[in-house]
Amino acid sequence: MLAEEKAIPIADEFERRFWAHHGLVFRTAYRITGNAADAEDVLQTVFLRLLRRGTQGEAIDNEQSYLRRAAINAALDVMRDRQAELTMDCSQLATQPAQGVPAELRQALGRALAQLKCRPAEIFALRFLEGFSNPQIARMLGISQVLVAVIVYRTRQQLRKELGPYLGS
Repeated sequence: MLAEEKAIPIADEFERRFWAHHGLVFRTAYRITGNAADAEDVLQTVFLRLLRRGTQGEAIDNEQSYLRRAAINAALDVMRDRQAELTMDCSQLATQPAQGVPAELRQALGRALAQLKCRPAEIFALRFLEGFSNPQIARMLGISQVLVAVIVYRTRQQLRKELGPYLGS
């Protein structure tokens, strides 16, 4: 009986968290993947991770920040998996710039983000896809604003180089 009594509060608390934050996680994932099915996969992954943390008794200081970052990282993992599954040679794609087609640019951005290391990709997503300022990102990640600014600058330069054919440069 004791195990069942303990499970009910955990389930109730988990359900409350899910309903409070599922929209945030889905929107964050969708901005990165551009695909509702992938965003739903990310949603499921993130909340399964949260459930595991809760059953192990791990506390989360800022739940909203944790979930947003977890969604970004899980979405980037999905994009990396998609990158590995690509059958088209990306060098051919780069020689055929898009004629103002946002879907192709979005896919190219997704592929370029998937090639970044985790921290730069996370910071770029927080800055440009989620709309947070450098000071906000610094507080979320526990790093200096200067480091955030440097990473944003370097990541933009790298992405500009990767997306050159799509940007007309």
